[in-house]
Amino acid sequence: MMARKDKIVTDLTGGIAFLFKKNKIEHIAGTGTIESATAVRVTPDKGDVQTLKTKNILIATGSDSAPLPGVDVDEKQIVSSTGALSFTKVPKHLVVVGAGYIGLEMASVWGRLGAQITCVEFLNRITPGMDGEVAKNFQRILKKQGMEFRLKTKVTGAKKTKTSVTLTVEPAAGGEAEEIKCDAVLVAIGRRPYTDGLGLETVGIETDERGFIKIDDQFATSVPGIYAVGDCVPGPMLAHKAEDEGVVCAEILAGQSGHINYDAIPGIVYTWPEVASVGKTEEALKEAGVDYKIGKFPFTANSRARANNTTDGFVKILADAETDAILGAHIIGPDAGGLIHEIVTVIEFGGAAEDVARVCHGHPTLNEAVKEAALAVDDRPIHI
Repeated sequence: MMARKDKIVTDLTGGIAFLFKKNKIEHIAGTGTIESATAVRVTPDKGDVQTLKTKNILIATGSDSAPLPGVDVDEKQIVSSTGALSFTKVPKHLVVVGAGYIGLEMASVWGRLGAQITCVEFLNRITPGMDGEVAKNFQRILKKQGMEFRLKTKVTGAKKTKTSVTLTVEPAAGGEAEEIKCDAVLVAIGRRPYTDGLGLETVGIETDERGFIKIDDQFATSVPGIYAVGDCVPGPMLAHKAEDEGVVCAEILAGQSGHINYDAIPGIVYTWPEVASVGKTEEALKEAGVDYKIGKFPFTANSRARANNTTDGFVKILADAETDAILGAHIIGPDAGGLIHEIVTVIEFGGAAEDVARVCHGHPTLNEAVKEAALAVDDRPIHI
């Protein structure tokens, strides 16, 4: 399995290298430091240091795993998401610190391969920011799969031996400490911008209190001629968001017009089952005082899901109570990451729940659950 994974990664990155060559893009492997708005010093992996003169600079350095005080990552027994992709054997007991997207994705993989999984989360719920109803059902499904959750709990230290790790944990609100012994620990408490050694301070590029590079609606930093996109700027830390920003920024630099609708960027958790969302959550709509309607449809009533024995989860659509415009959608279930894009498209074009409800959907498909949820917004689903 690992050999296949490594081959796929090599093939995909090799494909990018081919595209660079095809499009006459020079690729220099090394460490870059911005010296001015028109110069980048590069310390290559091989060869001499050189300075590149340029008209514009686009920073797209991504993010790095956030550290946890008292727990030193060695990428062998105590790992970040990078090390969690490269275990040489299945841990008997894996403790995941952080119940967000990345932590649960890795927990889902190794749990399905036979590891005992314990998730330790500082907050009182998993996947902060996810629609509350979906998160609650998500935790219930994962618990049914065998995952143990220790919520409102913080990790204060870790001790390693050659074969095990012992974590010290205590209640988040304070209280008596206890120990959890395991084979491996995954630290997945979030990510931070990767800008170490980039020279932001030298040229005067402004960052916020969390270290993200400040940009305007044209991706320009506080220094004229320098732009930034992706995980190192505010917003969802998602590969597809970064890709779209890079494309649009390049279009702007080429004198074209570009635009991104941040309300139409999907978020996907690649567990089993998958979880996907776009737009607003119920909690956000309530906080904003928006009057909305809900349409839900369970996969237990979907023919394809029943035939495939993948009936956990549901589709949930939130629409404006007056205009019927779709404000958000949340799916937990089989291929949620694929199904969400129907709603993404409708939101991008300013569509309504009725627009989805009136589109003919093939049978038997999982997509029919999306149509039924859209029908349920108007309280007229067919199959429940």
